[in-house]
Amino acid sequence: MSRVVILSAMLAIILIIGSSTPVWAAQLDARLYPDRNSSPFTMHYQKTIFIEYSNGGNLFDELKGKEWTVSGTADSSNSEVQDLINKLNQKITRDGSQAQISDLNVSYDFYLKARNINTSIDYRVVLEGTLSNYVITRDSQKTLIDMGWRGLSVDDEVVIDGVDINIPLNLLKNQEPNVYALFSGTEAEDVLNRPLINADFILEQPLPNWHFLFDPTGINVDAGTFGLSEEISGFVVSSWTMGESSIREGRQVEKIFVAEIIADQPYAIRSVQSSDQANIAAIGFGVFGDLDGIEIIGVTPTPPENYTNTSTGDFPVMIIYGMAGLAAVAGIGFFIISNRFLKNEKQGQQGIDPTNLVGYQTSASSGGYQTNRGEAQLKDDTDYQQTRNVYDVTTQHRPPPQISSEEAACGCASSAEMESECDCVMQGACLCDGTCRCDASICKEHASSLT
Repeated sequence: MSRVVILSAMLAIILIIGSSTPVWAAQLDARLYPDRNSSPFTMHYQKTIFIEYSNGGNLFDELKGKEWTVSGTADSSNSEVQDLINKLNQKITRDGSQAQISDLNVSYDFYLKARNINTSIDYRVVLEGTLSNYVITRDSQKTLIDMGWRGLSVDDEVVIDGVDINIPLNLLKNQEPNVYALFSGTEAEDVLNRPLINADFILEQPLPNWHFLFDPTGINVDAGTFGLSEEISGFVVSSWTMGESSIREGRQVEKIFVAEIIADQPYAIRSVQSSDQANIAAIGFGVFGDLDGIEIIGVTPTPPENYTNTSTGDFPVMIIYGMAGLAAVAGIGFFIISNRFLKNEKQGQQGIDPTNLVGYQTSASSGGYQTNRGEAQLKDDTDYQQTRNVYDVTTQHRPPPQISSEEAACGCASSAEMESECDCVMQGACLCDGTCRCDASICKEHASSLT
């Protein structure tokens, strides 16, 4: 029974994990074109708020059975979207970058679902826009691109069509005023006031810590046969990826903030965000650099001649070859040491010396056919005692047969006229005499003449 319960619990966990999607705090995707004045980008901001009431109470009664969604979209023609663009550009300028956002589309989706022990609110905002003025200098050989614009964040309210899409507490104020009243002025207010639109960590993570790769497909001779986009035809594509948690990239963990309040029952507010992620691609081969404290990349159409790089940055290829060489040397040393051990061991025949063996034929001819089958035997039995079959012990040295007293009684004593007492060759008439020690087999043939 316990096994069934455990397996059922494991299956439920697998189903829950498999059916859920990761909640990224901020996720940036951008492709930069060095030969253009603008490039597209997309920013995703996501967060989940859990209102927990394991003991029930007024909060459970207030939210019981509720489920609603608040969603909408807006573009740059909306004055409130223009206000958001200004706030983002001000933040980019404060970060020291010259890049600016010239166009922006906003979509948001907030979903509340009440359950028996908690209520979850999923917050999701997506910004799809155009980045301009990111090119610092451009000439026939190289283009310098500003990369200091990555921290797209806003700290205060962002109201779109009457909905604050940045501060989670304000959504509750509009949709659930009784719940808002319970949280107002408590520690829960600090958790719910943390802005959703925040990508500061993407800017704080230095570009040298990002994974770097470049794709040379565009410069292959037959690249056109694969339906390659004209945008990258004749160029390589450089990409930088952030989000891995490691020693080099740094430890990246979920952002979890918890607050507990005491009302009619103890309640808990929990805000959960996963670690940030970012993927930035540039048409051409990019090399990291720094300009007055601002991170930049220098982009060329093709990589330098004989350039080799890995996903972990400027890792010299000679080190890789050196490691392979060390492995080869270690292998050679292993074989040398093994060979020495073999030479020190006793070699050759370990059993019977072949010179002490002689062969003889065991097959017989059948008609005109004769086989060459044979066996080998020892020339002498010098070493036989070391190799003999222990089961043959009883057949090797049998004692001579003993003559019993009954058989000896068959011997013949001579008659009175004979000179000898015992006639063991049966020359005369015999009288049976048990005292005569003749072999019994001598008189058996003449048993009929015995008297």
